Amino acid sequence: MNIFEALRQSHELQRSLSARLLETRGDTPERHDLFAALKQELAVHALAEDRHFYIPLMQHDEGMDLSRHAIAEHHQIDELVEELEATEASSPAWLPLARKLTHKVEHHLKEEEHRFFQMAGKLLSEDQKTALANAYITEYASAKANWGELHTAPAH
Repeated sequence: MNIFEALRQSHELQRSLSARLLETRGDTPERHDLFAALKQELAVHALAEDRHFYIPLMQHDEGMDLSRHAIAEHHQIDELVEELEATEASSPAWLPLARKLTHKVEHHLKEEEHRFFQMAGKLLSEDQKTALANAYITEYASAKANWGELHTAPAH
């Protein structure tokens, strides 16, 4: 597996969770559970991706600007997650915020897959792509396994 295939697996999960979240209505356990799952997926993916995709790409002059842009988008997504956390799930403002988050996530994933992957494909050797995939998968799995220790689940 190369780094692009590894990243796409999480991207598909993010798309699925986001779409399902937007189908929820009101302050329900389903909404809380899907939001918690999306929040976790976004966080562990960004952590592993920053360390094992974007930081290595920053070693190349051609990768600097796109990597900075992507990391900035991760920060914007984090801020939207925090805004959703601070909003009551029953509030009329919650679903529009969730839509805004989903739109930002979808924009980021599309940009990553259509622009960043092509640039990275030219900058990284096949061996690097495989090594980065292995490092990403290890970091991602570790962050996911340790999530409960690092974050407390919101009360339902």
